[in-house]
Amino acid sequence: MSNVNLSSAFNTDDPTEIRDRLETLKGALDGAPTTQTGWSPDLPGFRAPEPTAADHLTKAIEAIDASGLGKAAGSGDVAASLRGQLQSMQADLVKDLTLTSPLSTGYVAYDLEAPAKLLVPRPTPLRNMLPRVKGIGTARRYKRITGFTGSGTGGVGNVRPGVTDSTSTAFAGVNYVRGPKIGYAGDEAAVPYLQFSLSDSVPWSAQFAGQGFQDIRQLSQTALLYSSMLMEERLLLGGRGTASGFAGALAAPGTPTITVRNANTGEVGNSANIASLVVSVTAVTTFGETVVAQATTTGMSAATGKVVDVSIAANVAGAQGYKVYCGVTAGVAAQFPAALTIAGATNTVQATAFGNQVSNLTILTTVAGCATINFTGAGTGGVPNAGTNPPAAATDSSALDYDGIVTICTGANSGYNRALGTVFSANPGDEYNQAFASLYDSVKADPDLILLNGNDRKQLSDQIKLNSNTSAYRITLTQSEAHDATIGAVVNGIQNEVTGKLVDLHVHPWLAQGISPILSLELPIPDTEVSSCFSVVNVQDYMSVQWPVTQFAYEASTYWFGTFLCYAPAWQGCLTNIIKK
Repeated sequence: MSNVNLSSAFNTDDPTEIRDRLETLKGALDGAPTTQTGWSPDLPGFRAPEPTAADHLTKAIEAIDASGLGKAAGSGDVAASLRGQLQSMQADLVKDLTLTSPLSTGYVAYDLEAPAKLLVPRPTPLRNMLPRVKGIGTARRYKRITGFTGSGTGGVGNVRPGVTDSTSTAFAGVNYVRGPKIGYAGDEAAVPYLQFSLSDSVPWSAQFAGQGFQDIRQLSQTALLYSSMLMEERLLLGGRGTASGFAGALAAPGTPTITVRNANTGEVGNSANIASLVVSVTAVTTFGETVVAQATTTGMSAATGKVVDVSIAANVAGAQGYKVYCGVTAGVAAQFPAALTIAGATNTVQATAFGNQVSNLTILTTVAGCATINFTGAGTGGVPNAGTNPPAAATDSSALDYDGIVTICTGANSGYNRALGTVFSANPGDEYNQAFASLYDSVKADPDLILLNGNDRKQLSDQIKLNSNTSAYRITLTQSEAHDATIGAVVNGIQNEVTGKLVDLHVHPWLAQGISPILSLELPIPDTEVSSCFSVVNVQDYMSVQWPVTQFAYEASTYWFGTFLCYAPAWQGCLTNIIKK
């Protein structure tokens, strides 16, 4: 301080005044804020922060010492312990508010967008297309004339119509000079009406807790209606009934043939010894499966890198596909879905099957379409050990179902049913034109619509685009499209080479790969008294029932009472066992 001119600094020459002012300055400097003391409340312009939890605890401990309680026996240890805990806790006690402190979830708003998004596919093309008519009673009955002389149908033969003056034909035991009589064929059917219903329940707690976000009861009503429509669509497509007048249960597949061979490129062989491998096969419909047919092999007991090809002796009539399971024991509870690939003509893998389901199992090892088990599971040597087991009892059909379109088109009264057993041929559409020709020969059918799975329509389109030998087909670009970069082409219809009619193609969202119904929606015959070959006949169409409140819940059901029938199954056909390319 010897170099400071205090009289100039304090603007006075009075030694007493200089001393007083210097002491005031030194006191202010001593009380200035530091990293240890924080802001001093005695300085103008500064404001002390609110005391923290740590400040309160510190003062409490100091109060213990100041009061003399700290001198009591043992109390010094208590105070020391409190100080130690305070030091360990102080970092958390003075921590700032963040997204994760002092709560891991933070003090933030929950930006929930209401209501819930309804991302549920609900196409019902058959239900939208087919006529719905009123029924009465307990069954729909009708009689048919299936043929008369000259029609070539119904098993009625032909007669020569030529006569002479002496031609004699008996009428009620009396002969007259008249031409020969014509013959008739006919039948009758009784299709029972069946009851259908779905239900839902909304507890009061869910309804009231959802206020401000969504009307849960309204959502329940909407979902219940859509569910009813979707399940009716699946029945219309692939229901299989066992009541009188319906197709009945499927037969179980024959004993499978299993062939052990070395894995090829793209296939996964067994990684360890499998002493005994049991393979199970079921035939599949829209709603379920038959009981299993099983075979066992020990061909993997002393080798690795092996796969298994599976086939059956003959296709099951009416089956929409087959599921393959395997395990190390025979019980259905120990059988699990197999990982399948579909081999090509040279045993190279072409495609992965749909889970453990394939369209065909009648192909031998070296032919395109063979179903091959790959060992990618977590069990012994790669055997699967997880997934849905095959059914212990058949679920393929039900007394509560009617026959749907696939069942009718693959049934005993269908006009054409061919198990293809391969991919589409190099002559695109030929498989369908063979069906058209056969249906025309038998009943003069002229089909209107072909249903396909999306994969099957794709491979039919690819046959035209990729096959250089299809000179009878071409892809045409209009002038406006010539410079566009659109890629791909799709088959929209197939020309009936017998009648010249263009038959529309329609991908059905719930149709299994490998099966393709060929439908005549109307008869190409005048005065048939059949306005539509297929009809939904309901004694009571959809009802929505709101049940009386008998507990803390809102409960509702749908109900309908009716059946589905086809007046002209001989005009329908189906391709089955189309191999996925």
